[in-house]
Amino acid sequence: MDLIWHDGALLVAGPDTRAHVSAGAPDGAWAGLRFPPGVGPAVFGVPASELRDLRVPLDAVWPAARVRRLTGQVNGSADRGAALEEVAADAGGTPDPLCRAVADALGRGRPVSEVARDVGLSERQLHRRALRSFGYGPKTLARVLRLERALALARTGRPPADVAAATGFADQAHLARDVKALAGVPLGELLG
Repeated sequence: MDLIWHDGALLVAGPDTRAHVSAGAPDGAWAGLRFPPGVGPAVFGVPASELRDLRVPLDAVWPAARVRRLTGQVNGSADRGAALEEVAADAGGTPDPLCRAVADALGRGRPVSEVARDVGLSERQLHRRALRSFGYGPKTLARVLRLERALALARTGRPPADVAAATGFADQAHLARDVKALAGVPLGELLG
């Protein structure tokens, strides 16, 4: 989930299950703050699943008067990124304590069944907690985190076949399909 400032307005970007690709260069000024998995719902006070695949004005989730005050602060700041961090810090909220452990384990490629067992939940309970915290189930989160690991390796210049093998994809074609499905563009374009 992200907190975004765009041309004087504050927006929330919910967790995505598909690519949101804009055509051409983005117009206007932008600044954003991306939250680690599971943190956004604590900041915004809304289950992640309610914002899945959405972009909404911040005043759709917080009181309008508060958003006007915070928007004025960000608009008047020379460093809008730092101002967004202050907005998030002002929000308070505590993430579900299992979020970090679940995201870390899934990010290392551990199977969902093992992660559920390790955190003391059934797979069904883990799925419900994941929907609230991440916006989608643990298998989708694992897929997104695997793609992030693959992209980090690909950015070092490793060949796609090596990246696929090192990050748990069946083969280079599997990596290519996931990149296209989750990022909306081929790997080469995404890295370019």
